[in-house]
Amino acid sequence: MENILITICARGGSKGFPKKNIKDLGELPLIYYSIKIAKEFLKNKNGKITLSTDCSDIKQVCEKFGLKSEYDRPKYLSSDSAGKVETIKDVLLFEEKTLNTSFSMVLDLDVSSPLRSLNDLEKSYDLIKSKKNALNLFSVSDSMKNPYFNMVELSSNGYCKLVKEDLEIKFLSRQAAPKVYDLNASFYWYRRSFFDLKLSSAITNKSLIYKVDHICFDIDEELDFLFMNFLYDNKKLNFLLK
Repeated sequence: MENILITICARGGSKGFPKKNIKDLGELPLIYYSIKIAKEFLKNKNGKITLSTDCSDIKQVCEKFGLKSEYDRPKYLSSDSAGKVETIKDVLLFEEKTLNTSFSMVLDLDVSSPLRSLNDLEKSYDLIKSKKNALNLFSVSDSMKNPYFNMVELSSNGYCKLVKEDLEIKFLSRQAAPKVYDLNASFYWYRRSFFDLKLSSAITNKSLIYKVDHICFDIDEELDFLFMNFLYDNKKLNFLLK
């Protein structure tokens, strides 16, 4: 049987929106929704939920919802420049040492992107288990922009060019361009072996995607939070968030 570690990473020092993880979305703190679905997913599975934070206030809120952690995220992993992969690896190694066990899978739930269903987690879990050579999997959504058609970047001469301008084939419509996706940051699956390869990015040559079929977006700034609360309060999310 797989032994799954679910990581919930929530630092307190975001420059753009400090302590957004414990701001209320609807009637409950944002982090509650990740804790709740993590517990639901593990009901009939072997595993543990762990919290990675540098903030005592976040720890206290999580304890109210049954998630207590002895782990303290080190300062070097609490800066804006710290990578998510190394942050997950540090708490993974801590839990394995503390519990004297090994985990076979890691599921990271991003607190700032809570629009995920239990069905999403179950189906994506089945997918990565079925692809034995895959290192990891992450959730995506259909992209509104396409680098083959309507995304530009600045050239060294100061003028703009199409991101994929150097390709021999030119695509004159969005429908004809290759399909691309947005990473919506909601959840990431990792095989334990991923963290032995000294990788710094979740995007590898053995990564799978799972496309969610519902609204899903990341809360990066306060405006995103206000927008999601507006949708929630006015029952416009078209998504069961409880």
